Amino acid sequence: MELTGWVKNYDWGRKGINSAVAQLAMANDPDFALNEEEPYAEMWMGTHVCGVSVVKETGETLDRVLKKELSYLFKVLSINKALSIQVHPNKCEAERLHRERPEIYKDPNHKPELAIALTPFLALVGFQPASDIRDNIDEFQPLSQLIGPEAVDKLHQAPNADSVKLCYAKLMKTDEDVIAQCIKTIANNYQKELKSNNLLDVFNNVNKDFPGDVGVLSLFFLNLVRLKPGQAIYLGANEIHAYLDGDCVECMACSDNVIRAGLTPKYKDVDQLLDSVIFESRHPERKEFIPFHVDETVQVYIPPVQDFAVIHVNIHHSLKCYKLQIQAFGSILIVLKGSRILRLQTKQGPKEITLMRGSIVYIPVEAAPEIEFGRANECDDFEDDDFTGYIATSNYFRVA
Repeated sequence: MELTGWVKNYDWGRKGINSAVAQLAMANDPDFALNEEEPYAEMWMGTHVCGVSVVKETGETLDRVLKKELSYLFKVLSINKALSIQVHPNKCEAERLHRERPEIYKDPNHKPELAIALTPFLALVGFQPASDIRDNIDEFQPLSQLIGPEAVDKLHQAPNADSVKLCYAKLMKTDEDVIAQCIKTIANNYQKELKSNNLLDVFNNVNKDFPGDVGVLSLFFLNLVRLKPGQAIYLGANEIHAYLDGDCVECMACSDNVIRAGLTPKYKDVDQLLDSVIFESRHPERKEFIPFHVDETVQVYIPPVQDFAVIHVNIHHSLKCYKLQIQAFGSILIVLKGSRILRLQTKQGPKEITLMRGSIVYIPVEAAPEIEFGRANECDDFEDDDFTGYIATSNYFRVA
């Protein structure tokens, strides 16, 4: 089934044709009307109630056709300014939070996430090593004064998760006016130090977009991760993170639960954040999530959860046909580049679908054990565009 994705116009998205989401939406749907002044932040693909995909042929929503909800939510993001610093609750926490505060926590599911960069991509991921946080606080004295000697001394005596939590809790619970003054002092007097720590541009950008927000000071606590296209990060339950800039494909468990910490005008649930977040530290170079290479054409991102996995298919233009082995789980394919003929089995029998940039296809369980990507023009030996697509599916690879 060919699908239409659900476009979200959050204000952090890239505007108009500069947005990868807008470009894909235009390629996918001839009726899509582009507004150059509007941000196009996300395209949702799946059955989540807040953005369910539509079957092109019938106009029905995918959840009604399948008569069930998929275990994953698939997205494309195009980021112009930072998303909120946030964590996602684990399954047990999500059930409790949804039960107690359904107006804030919309569903009872956890939300582990996988983000795969399509362009150079900038993110904050997890806490820096405690010794690095200590050095940052020492170097930026307005921050040290804000946190206070008691918490800073404990970080010096025992640089570990407990002392990092003590410092971060002090930061998060400080009055907004004091936070704003600290940021202003650093912005005015510490440009040299920001530059030497490779933070100058990021600090200035987030402070411009979110002036006086406590999330600006989180830059001194969290790992700044720079991804190249094809590199990925996996964000498990309760790992603090924020996407700052770039385009990505994202897959997650089917949820929209968020505990926010900063870089947002929305509600910050500080007490729940401090109870939930993981304060253990890792170096930023250890944050990249490495895919499993099946062959020269296919690699698979296999997270440590059953809800989802992502298959990256990159077919060289010289290859006339590629057969992909799959298992009997419903999957969603989005095409980013090139054209192919997809041949697969359905309930109604064999089917061929012409794929091109922007195509979104639901691959049914009946398609297993194999789908085939053939050339769009069998007679053309000079086709010079490689084919690139991503497939979200249930994580049957962990069982295998």
